[in-house]
Amino acid sequence: MPEGHSVHRIARRFDELFAGKPVRVTSPQGRFAAGAQRLDGRTVLRTIAVGKQMFMEFDGDLWLRVHLGIYGAWDFALRAGAGPDEVGADARGAAARAADTAGADARGGDAVGAPHGGAADPGERGSTERIGQTGEYSLPARALDARRARVERPASMGAPRRLRAGESETELPGASGAGRGELEQEWPPEPIGAVRVRLLGAGACADLRGPTACEVLDAAQVDAVLAKLGPDPLVDGRARGRRRFAAAVAKRRTPIGTLLMDQAVIAGIGNIYRAEMLFRAGISPFAPGSALSAVQVDALWDDWAKLLPIGVDTGVIVTRTGLRGRAKEAALEHREERHWVYGRAGQPCRVCGTPIAMELMQNRKLFWCPVCQQR
Repeated sequence: MPEGHSVHRIARRFDELFAGKPVRVTSPQGRFAAGAQRLDGRTVLRTIAVGKQMFMEFDGDLWLRVHLGIYGAWDFALRAGAGPDEVGADARGAAARAADTAGADARGGDAVGAPHGGAADPGERGSTERIGQTGEYSLPARALDARRARVERPASMGAPRRLRAGESETELPGASGAGRGELEQEWPPEPIGAVRVRLLGAGACADLRGPTACEVLDAAQVDAVLAKLGPDPLVDGRARGRRRFAAAVAKRRTPIGTLLMDQAVIAGIGNIYRAEMLFRAGISPFAPGSALSAVQVDALWDDWAKLLPIGVDTGVIVTRTGLRGRAKEAALEHREERHWVYGRAGQPCRVCGTPIAMELMQNRKLFWCPVCQQR
């Protein structure tokens, strides 16, 4: 399941591509036909993320709520030659930044769709790609040569069909059907697989597959959903979020390792962040929430407020912060270099040398150092 940084990146991508623009909304699969009909032709006002859930606001007081869950994914596509009035200046700026930082061999991206309200020219082409979402976002998005009438190579954000075993941190290109060498295709792209909902703008397209939740809500219903979610640093801010988190933990005898995964206690944390944050704080995952000091609880929140923006900016969960030079490059390129304890069962702790322990907590793998995080 994607962690919070991935969903914030998805929301940001939707704002770049669709905010302020009318969209065609359909359900190629048919399971969201009624909801698609309610949204079809409306203008996207904004898209926000709270924890692991995304909320897209349309005119007319309607919202699209999506929870990707374990198998959900968004595939984006951009139409070649689409101008700023079709996909927005932010999307073009993102493409330029990606070209500067990622280079020709970087992985990731997004994609976009056909002209709103009209048939696509058979000669028009676009590029699509899939952003994986089995646990982490990938490296920065890739840009294509604009001089060849191509645009940023988008990606799929969600659970890649080719990577559903384990918790991947990579958004693989080509997972939506195009091989790595197939950078162009007819516009708009044909729906591939069971597409629950398609959002199609003048220059951008987004296809959703396999979500846990996909529904149309009004503002009051959105408020009801949000009321059940814990604080998110990028929504609540550091101070208000710290107070909410501390109040939710203070009287709970539930192990802190379980509380961090409870989206009603704190929003957005998944298995990787949970293990890494507890190690960084030197806290046993088995310690009851009520046994932690106020200083420890505040430190956990402040660390989440620090790590989440790093994940949003880089597209990967990097918890070995403070790395420089080649070590930093290695962490961005190789998952095994990014973390202190996650996925390192049996390997020596990077601090004390003790073998990293692993056991199941609520049917999820939990990693920790028995010495650095004594019970």
